[in-house]
Amino acid sequence: MLKEKVYNYLLTIPKGKVVTYKQIAEHLGNTKLARVVGNILHKNPNEKKYPCYKVVNSKGYLSKNFAFGGIEKQKEKLEKENIEVSDYKVNLEKYQYKD
Repeated sequence: MLKEKVYNYLLTIPKGKVVTYKQIAEHLGNTKLARVVGNILHKNPNEKKYPCYKVVNSKGYLSKNFAFGGIEKQKEKLEKENIEVSDYKVNLEKYQYKD
């Protein structure tokens, strides 16, 4: 099922790294699924198990509608992993996970 594939992909992201919605969609085999991936992540059933805070948009921006406390909470969680966030944006060249 698509949801399980998205959530399981989150488990492969190393500490200190992020991925994009499009990157997850590519992993699933269809880049057009990026918006679907976002909807799935917004309904994450277990924030502690599935680290959806590690997902940013294709330009590195955090989610204004982060489901677990908003953009400030997402920023805080990323910074706890030593990921620098400037103006709610992550440097993808430095922090993007290449799978």
